[in-house]
Amino acid sequence: MTICEISVQRFGCMRFELFPEKARRTVASFAACANSGFYDGLGICRIVEGYVFQAGSADNDIMTDSDFHLFGEFSENGVDTGLDHRRGAISMARDEGYNTAGTQFFVCHKDAHQLDGRYASFGYMLDGFEVLDAICALPTSGRATWNKPLEMPVIASIRVTGTSALPVPERLP
Repeated sequence: MTICEISVQRFGCMRFELFPEKARRTVASFAACANSGFYDGLGICRIVEGYVFQAGSADNDIMTDSDFHLFGEFSENGVDTGLDHRRGAISMARDEGYNTAGTQFFVCHKDAHQLDGRYASFGYMLDGFEVLDAICALPTSGRATWNKPLEMPVIASIRVTGTSALPVPERLP
């Protein structure tokens, strides 16, 4: 079993089961970023209560692109993983292009099935729903500024275990 633990300062820990057998490239890349410490100290830079929170931007701005991109593992891009966007799903954020995900990810606060087949879901929350709810209840700057939290929660660490056999996939420029 592949487990991801996201620890958020002042909020607690969320644990997820990841599915490398369904989204191999996505899980391998996310695990490599997490286990290298890339996410440690970054903020949760977008919160939409009842929808998602988003994190993983190197400068805490959701408009910043990554240095690399991944092949999008979702059905509209020819890969049907069977993973949906239920409450607690973890998925890769991307631009309009299918193969533009990099380091940014989001966690679904509530079911968001309109994203199914369009974004690379790669795991489901096992516990920590109270942490998810507390984060998503924070006040934000509003839609005009991408729902940036007024006080940005900080990721203490993200670690993934159970992926030792997964090589990091080739990343797209």
